[in-house]
Amino acid sequence: MSGLVVVGVDGSASSLAAVEAAAREARWRGAGLRLVHAFIWPAMHVPLGPSPLGPPEGGLRNMAERLLAEAEEHARTVAPEVDVSSAVVTGEPLTVLEAQSRAAELVVVGSRGMGGFVGLMVGSTAVHLAAHGRCPVLVVREQGERTGPIVVGVDGSSAAAGAVDFAFVEAALRGADIVALHAWTTWNAPMPPPQDEAMPYANEPQALKARQERLLSEVLTGRQEKYPGVSVKREVVQGGTREAMIEASRTAQLLVLGARGRGGFAGLLLGSVSQAMLHHAHCPVAVVRGAADSR
Repeated sequence: MSGLVVVGVDGSASSLAAVEAAAREARWRGAGLRLVHAFIWPAMHVPLGPSPLGPPEGGLRNMAERLLAEAEEHARTVAPEVDVSSAVVTGEPLTVLEAQSRAAELVVVGSRGMGGFVGLMVGSTAVHLAAHGRCPVLVVREQGERTGPIVVGVDGSSAAAGAVDFAFVEAALRGADIVALHAWTTWNAPMPPPQDEAMPYANEPQALKARQERLLSEVLTGRQEKYPGVSVKREVVQGGTREAMIEASRTAQLLVLGARGRGGFAGLLLGSVSQAMLHHAHCPVAVVRGAADSR
């Protein structure tokens, strides 16, 4: 596999964790790694060079280059065999990283950057990229490398199909197992038609559960044959999707979701479940925007 993994660098602890995760991803994929620092200060019309009264290595431009140099050194420590490049790109982080995602197979960011507010679990850059990135986006917290399975949320939507594809690729690269998780309630599960057309629809729990199990099996059909070395555990849970995903994330090394599920509103690029996982999951979260967008 060849391609490019892009990671946002801003000097925060969360950003450094993202660099580590991105270096591992690039190593697993046989891809190049690009470290990107969004340099917003030129747009603010402030001096970028060192002060006449300060040391020659001072100034905002030199600071940005030092951040990248330190991140690059860290990435090479994690994955010395990976081809690493770096760039200072003028612009604010949301626009810069979204543009970078057009040429990447994966973008990795920390959950909270230097400008994050105390008490917030995930920053605006991570949420924005999950909604607008042109490739899968991996959001990392300062937890280090985790063990456990890869949990993928399945609901039968096209976005979930892309997430399942991504989860199988990641599992094969990492040598990990998959937990395919489908949560349902009598309110959000489609009712099966009655055997007798003259009878009204019957929302019977046993019939609904059997239908949800078939849905999960249909989604996984063909993928297990394509990745025979990946062990898959199927879990059909009656209950809220957010609660089930948060609980599963406690023992997972990665949580994979589609950007918008079956119940999403038209025009919204990021669904409520994906947003909830970005804020509350206990492990890194990968958000995949549809099967066509998964590279």
